[in-house]
Amino acid sequence: PNGAGKTTIIKALTGYLQPDSGTVLVDGLDVLSQTEAVQERIGYLPENAPLYPELSVQAYLKMMAGLRQIPDDQIQARVSEAVYAAGLADHLTRPIGQLSKGYRQRVGLAQAILHQPRLLILDEPTVGLDPTQIVEIRNLIQRLSKHSTVLFSTHILPEVELLCDRVIILMRGEIKVDARLADLAGTNDAILVLDEPVASVLKTLRGLDEVTQVEMVRAGGETAVYHIHGVPGADLTPAIYRTAVAQGWPVRELRPDVQTLEMVFNKLAVAEETLPAAADHHE
Repeated sequence: PNGAGKTTIIKALTGYLQPDSGTVLVDGLDVLSQTEAVQERIGYLPENAPLYPELSVQAYLKMMAGLRQIPDDQIQARVSEAVYAAGLADHLTRPIGQLSKGYRQRVGLAQAILHQPRLLILDEPTVGLDPTQIVEIRNLIQRLSKHSTVLFSTHILPEVELLCDRVIILMRGEIKVDARLADLAGTNDAILVLDEPVASVLKTLRGLDEVTQVEMVRAGGETAVYHIHGVPGADLTPAIYRTAVAQGWPVRELRPDVQTLEMVFNKLAVAEETLPAAADHHE
């Protein structure tokens, strides 16, 4: 969420903010004592990219290439590669100040990849863009991820699900989740709904090799609802179905219980609301 500490962490990773304690490592290098070596490996696009509106796209990128200490005989080639990757070929001579916000973001991304970084760090890269521009920047990020590891911050959950392999959720400056997206959102659970409670259900299901835990989440009226937790990778739903048929249970519904990233986030948010207010964290 906003104010969780995302930008603060990014500034520490990129060497622009010195931590009060602890150690920050990037690619095995200490950011504090090996700042220059770390920054050679990183391409960085802050939330508000420091562009020069009076410069043309080409002049700005050449200037940034010089600041990156790219050899003079390689600057034109590197600029051309970055321009092509960012889709800026038709805007080379235009002043940056005349570009839309979406194209200014492209310029910011182009400068971040001039030196062919191993790690690309993007802070809220789609904030303030219209829907069309957001899609364009997402597509660009996906292309860039083929050549660099991309770390980006956002509070837009669908963006994470579309782009990421791994997700870290921060709340109040603390990491609450650090997992592969497929593992986080793809828990192997199922929901079983019977027309009426059956005494043997809990014991029988708990005896299945594919099952780790079973809970009756609702009983009363005409139905009984069971939440079944499966062994990761197990073929859970068919195993439950075969058992239900063999036992003659009055099955009304059997379905996988898919956990979305939004559900994970909302559970964490509810849990955080029950905690005492922590000291302010600023981004």
